[in-house]
Amino acid sequence: MTSSQAQTPVAPADVARGSPQPAQPATLLLEEEPAGGTPSEAAAENSRCFVCHVNYMEEEVAVNHARAGVGCATCHGPSDAHIADESWASGGNGTAPDRMYPRDKIHAACLTCHPRDKIDTPQHAAVLADVGGQKVCTDCHGKHRLPQRRCKWK
Repeated sequence: MTSSQAQTPVAPADVARGSPQPAQPATLLLEEEPAGGTPSEAAAENSRCFVCHVNYMEEEVAVNHARAGVGCATCHGPSDAHIADESWASGGNGTAPDRMYPRDKIHAACLTCHPRDKIDTPQHAAVLADVGGQKVCTDCHGKHRLPQRRCKWK
């Protein structure tokens, strides 16, 4: 068996019939290579977050950052208490991640790693004018905000 055959996923029904056939490949954020080649760094490990936040496995901001080796914890902190707290599932208020960014803080947070001189282009003029958070990075880049909150933080 070749190494590529050993890594090919097999559908459970095919295994039960005794004739393994490759299953359709699942979209796996951290195992796929970006278009045009291999990532320049190791992809970020976000599995602790994706247990609950599966919606971010294919979200533009999360995907692009993970491929560049920047994981959820880089911006939001390790958030161990948030990850361990399952009280929201039974109607509780849950523990917030270590760092969250209200709309008026998004611009400053992004500029921490994406310096103004590197993104000073006409399409960024409105966000770089920084008029009280009226236009922020995530208005154009991804859908990184949950459309609906399911709980309030403790």
